[in-house]
Amino acid sequence: MRVFVTGASGWIGSAIVDELMTAGHEAVGLARSERSARSLAAKGAGVLRGDLDDLGSLRRGAADADAVVHMANKHDWGNPAESDRAERAAVETLATALVGTDRPFVVAAPLSGLVEGRPAVESDVSPAVGPDSNRGGSENLALDHVDQGVRTIVSRFAPSVHGAGDWGFVNFLVGAARKQGVSGYIGDGSATWSAVHRSDAARLIRLGLERAPAGTRLHVTAEEAITTKAIAEAIGRYLDIPVVSIDPEDADAHFGFVGSFFAKTMTASSEITRSTLSWTPTGPTLAEDIETGAYATA
Repeated sequence: MRVFVTGASGWIGSAIVDELMTAGHEAVGLARSERSARSLAAKGAGVLRGDLDDLGSLRRGAADADAVVHMANKHDWGNPAESDRAERAAVETLATALVGTDRPFVVAAPLSGLVEGRPAVESDVSPAVGPDSNRGGSENLALDHVDQGVRTIVSRFAPSVHGAGDWGFVNFLVGAARKQGVSGYIGDGSATWSAVHRSDAARLIRLGLERAPAGTRLHVTAEEAITTKAIAEAIGRYLDIPVVSIDPEDADAHFGFVGSFFAKTMTASSEITRSTLSWTPTGPTLAEDIETGAYATA
């Protein structure tokens, strides 16, 4: 298949491009910079210049492809409304280009905000509906196109997609621990996160693209629930520094913007996902990655 990938030079997207090409697919990545374009071309992927606001490029990329994987997001923490607007417009554009084709459309989505008090399961419907909701309601918007001949596959990602070079949440936690001289967790540290290794995530996206039926929700999680205290303890062991509780009121000052996320429970089961696609994670755990130096440059 010729697969158009947005976010193709990002942390997860670049691994997906590699996975697709290793499996014999042709990957074409959206590149907003010359550096991204060179990186894609160097590995033998096709390049389409543009960004999330260039709806014409998105439309062309989808129309010329046999499948679309949408991973890009502005992640503008200072202006989330702008991120939500751009995400909704991009999903609407990509989905419309695929109407009536039955081609796969894989859409990245977060686990946060789905349910409270238990791990989310694949049958849980996202409460985010409409342009003013989280990520512009893009998950439900994409699924609305199933009845219009689009093979939408929603991929809900764990808050930590880890591995050497990860610049996500855990990277900032390790950076905060270095700066503060202690590895902190918030309150009693009982909040929990799911996690998945980057290689396992990329393989699951490729399997979903190849096999998942229209309307499938995949949970990209290997470890279902790791306490935030356990994450802090792994960081403490790696850096050989004390592990301490941080008062919730001091979380932002201690951790920076990631503090609000570290206080949340964001977990999900992937039991149905594993059964549906015969997916078995094989990568290292989050603690193993931390303790073997995956975040050495954090």
